[in-house]
Amino acid sequence: MSARRAVVGVALVALVAGGCASWTFWRPGQPLLDRADRLAREGAWEEAAAAYGEFLTRHPHADAAPRAAASRDTLTTLLAARAELARLREETTRLRDDLARRDNDLVRVRQEADRLKTDLERLKQIDLRLERRR
Repeated sequence: MSARRAVVGVALVALVAGGCASWTFWRPGQPLLDRADRLAREGAWEEAAAAYGEFLTRHPHADAAPRAAASRDTLTTLLAARAELARLREETTRLRDDLARRDNDLVRVRQEADRLKTDLERLKQIDLRLERRR
């Protein structure tokens, strides 16, 4: 009976050890994936995307590879959108400055047009006076 206990004991140890292999801290690349997740949570998106990429390079067939790829792709898209937003903000600022210059030019041109209209009216009056004298 003690041999039977030994066999059962060995089987239990093998079962427990085999079950431990499926725990996350035993998975290949898990520290790298954990680092990438931490970087993403902390807002270090460029570094997180690079860490996810490194995980995928080292462990392309890992169980977590699809999630890592999705996270990397999401961060890459986010970073591209942020860059586009920054570019559009710069362009908006430039266009607002340009619009302000054009508004100033328009005010100046209108003032010049009013001055020219006044001058034209004076010339018409002078011309009418000259016509009456004849």
